[in-house]
Order: sequence, then structure tokens, then C-alpha cells
Amino acid sequence: MNEQRIAILTDTGTNVPADFAAAHDVRNVSLLVNYSDGTFRSGVDITTDEVIDRFATEIPTTSLPSPKDIQDALEAARADGYERAVFVTISSGLSATNQTVELVASQMEGFPVTVVDTKSIGVAAGLVVMAATEMVEAGVPYGELGPRLADLSEHTRVYFTVRELKYLRHGGRINEATYRLGSALNIKPVFYCDEQGKYATVKKARGWEKALAAELSFIQEQAKRYERVVCAVCCTKAEDRLGELSARIRETIPNVVDVVESGISPDLIVHTGASLVGMAVQPTWR
Repeated sequence: MNEQRIAILTDTGTNVPADFAAAHDVRNVSLLVNYSDGTFRSGVDITTDEVIDRFATEIPTTSLPSPKDIQDALEAARADGYERAVFVTISSGLSATNQTVELVASQMEGFPVTVVDTKSIGVAAGLVVMAATEMVEAGVPYGELGPRLADLSEHTRVYFTVRELKYLRHGGRINEATYRLGSALNIKPVFYCDEQGKYATVKKARGWEKALAAELSFIQEQAKRYERVVCAVCCTKAEDRLGELSARIRETIPNVVDVVESGISPDLIVHTGASLVGMAVQPTWR
């Protein structure tokens, strides 16, 4: 427990690396993965590899945590001796998780909760969670955490691409025209989260390697805006490029102080398919 007794909570869509979460007591509330034969808590009842294995027979859907799940997590933090909490969520533009956390937090008596909308997803949102943890452990006053994390979220960027577009189409993330054109012409869109925290296409690359090169280029350009940055890379086992891409980031971005490597949670892989690579960049907060 940190000296300020401020708990850090998040949802599984932020993809905080498991070793960091364990070392700093970052508490995850699971999004849900829904199949015809039942509902599973992401990262608890089902793994990313299990979701991938089941794609051959069914593409599931996802849903947000129940208000009870969120309340139980906050009450557990209080029972463990924490006196306040910061709850960092994936984008409100992509999930109602943030609004639900806000509702539950407003009903907590005697336990203040600051809710942070990252306006992002995956490793980029995870970088905000990690920064929140570091701020608390460094002694940043509780009242400053919300504004500082909101500002940091505005300057955190994520870019990602996928080999197959059918999963994004299935989840309603892209339209039929984008799916058909991309599939026919081997176009790999590079996506990001816009100012509203919704998916938008920033580039359409012809081929997989060109899409990955475009991601790296966008990260490089963003990094030039700041004195020092933290970057992140995520991918699945089906497209394991963590070591290679981390090295390329370190070689080509002179002001990077760290590169975080992460897998992808079951709830996110539902919408992207087995082959996804994402990169994120964030200015250091101190």
C-alpha cells in the first residue's frame, strides 16, 4: 500500500502489464466476454489464447463490468485499508465502462473516487494507469491527480493495425465498405483514437509491413513534440514482434526513456482478431 493510501483501479481494456499491476497493487475489474454458452470475465475465466482458439467456431461479443463488480472492487480496496481511489478507464467513446464507474463512484459514501477517462484503449490507456500509479507513489496530492491525468491523457496516443478486418467489422468498429475495400486490395488501415476517444483511420497502408512502418512513423513524429517520452508496444502471440519493435523504437526515438511491452486482453482481442500490433507514446509526467 502506498503512503497516501490511494488505491489504483482500472478495467482490463487498459492492458496494464501483469508484472507492473502485481508489483504496485493495481486492481483490475474485468470486462466480459460473451459466448452462446456463457459469459466469462476477461483475464479471469478466459485467456486471450482461449478466445483466439474459439474464433473458428464463434466470434463472441463483449460487455462492460456490472455496477456490482465495480462497487465490489472499490469496497475491497477500502476493506484493505485504502482511503481513496483513482479509477482509470478505457475511452468513454468506445465503452460505457467510464460512465458506469462514474455512477458507482458517485454513490460511494466516505470513499472519494477520482475517475479518469483516458480517451484511449489498450497500451495507451495502460500508460495512463502506470503514470497514475507513479504519481501517487511520488506523493502528488490527491486533488491534483484528476486534472494532471486528464491532461496527460490528451497527450497520449495509440496507433494500431490488424491483419484481418472482419473482426472490426463484426464488432461494428468499421463499416462494410471499409471492410470490402481493405480485404480486396490488401489495405491495412492504421487506426488511432481521436479527440472524442473513438476509432478513426489515420492511414491506409498497402500491406502489413508498410502498416507497421506507418505506426512507427507516427510514434516518432509524436515523440518529437516532447522533451522525453515513454512508448509502448503490444501484440499477440500470433504476431509476436515485441522485441523487434521495441528495439526499433529505442533506435529511432532518441528521447524515449522506456518502452513498455504488453499483451492484449481477451476483451480487446474479440474486436481485433488474432493478429494485432499496437504502439503508443506518452510524454513523461515529470
